[in-house]
Amino acid sequence: MSKSNNLLADYAAKKQDICIKNDTISDSLFREYGVNRGLRDVNGKGVLTGLTNISEIVSFKTGEDGSSVPCDGQLWYRGYNVKTLTNNLKPGEFGFEKIAYLLLFGQLPSESELAEFTEVLGRSRTLPTNFTRDVIMKAPSKDIMNSMTRSILTLASYDPLVAKAGIDNNIRQCLSLVAIFPMLAVYGYHAYNHYENDQSMYIHRPDPKLSAAENFLRMLRADNQYTELEARVLDMALILHMEHGGGNNSTFTTRVVTSAGTDTYSAIAAAMSSLKGPKHGGANIKVMEMMRDIRSHVKHWDDEDEVRAYLRKMMDGEVFDHKGLIYGMGHAVYSLSDPRERIFRGYVEKLSVAKNRDNEMNLYNTIEKVAPEIIAEKRHIFKGVSPNVDFYSGFVYDMLGIPMELYTPLFAIARIVGWSAHRLEEIVGMNKIIRPAYKSVMKEIE
Repeated sequence: MSKSNNLLADYAAKKQDICIKNDTISDSLFREYGVNRGLRDVNGKGVLTGLTNISEIVSFKTGEDGSSVPCDGQLWYRGYNVKTLTNNLKPGEFGFEKIAYLLLFGQLPSESELAEFTEVLGRSRTLPTNFTRDVIMKAPSKDIMNSMTRSILTLASYDPLVAKAGIDNNIRQCLSLVAIFPMLAVYGYHAYNHYENDQSMYIHRPDPKLSAAENFLRMLRADNQYTELEARVLDMALILHMEHGGGNNSTFTTRVVTSAGTDTYSAIAAAMSSLKGPKHGGANIKVMEMMRDIRSHVKHWDDEDEVRAYLRKMMDGEVFDHKGLIYGMGHAVYSLSDPRERIFRGYVEKLSVAKNRDNEMNLYNTIEKVAPEIIAEKRHIFKGVSPNVDFYSGFVYDMLGIPMELYTPLFAIARIVGWSAHRLEEIVGMNKIIRPAYKSVMKEIE
């Protein structure tokens, strides 16, 4: 650290306490003014801030007495249940491109429309001349999300129509980013792995005829090889992470920044900055760290009582990170079940068999069974607790040989579709800057 940075660090340390003192607001004031922290009430229900046609999350239904009753979760994309969309994929069909079209344009494509859309995306998987060398490789970082965000903002400098208004121009920019996100992620990782870890570096060009999932694996691996099952499981992971209602933090960020009238690159960079937060996009990494800890301390993975005893210690804050949490369990919105986990689980099981990791899958099954019971015992909860999609996604990425540095970027590769859909909807239908109110509790001094 330089002398100037040392000076700043010392000064900041001295100012920490006064900052905490003067920025702390009493819990009683939040209750007094009816302000919901995190824009969520005590039951976890989000404060209504907008309307959308893009997706819907269902976790409660209205009972006969008019009360909200927890139900199995449902996720809908543009009027279609995601379970139906995934079940209707044809044998050998990759669904990312078809469902991306649905989310972006509001209707399922015909065969000719899908072929045209897939061709456009495939031919758009290109970066400006020397961009990989001059931008991605110049400042490699272990934080691939930061690397990608820097690349996104730099791409604006290469777009002569960066600030041009109009839906068509915004569609063009969004589709370009959807197409090249896998390249930004994989190339960013290879640059980091070479310069920081002293490993071999290889930059494979994407194949315009392949799907997003196939291209990701092809570009990541030294030999370009992957099995159909591997690509299909990754395709399903991307589909299930594409969109999740307008209220999730990164999508809301997209809409807030878009409402200010900024360009596509800046809006998506803001969403990336939101997603990289560990409370949002890094959940599967915490699950993987937790599972590594469980595997090292539980001797008999098939002994339900031994697993249960260790999870109780975890809930009591005695082991792992001492925070009293079982990661991958529960969700801010869903109650009885996460529909994405229900769909994904079957694919995870097939892959675990193919990779000879059935014993680990059985451990996941045991935790899925007993963790909700332990959480219910230890915590006063307002809704059901069930595994969420992050419980399994890290396990899948590990089985696919995907390094942990790419877990959150993979989330972004999928969610760029949802962000783009919400950006377009915000531009088309809102035309008003999002500006919520904050109640001032400042004491006037003079």
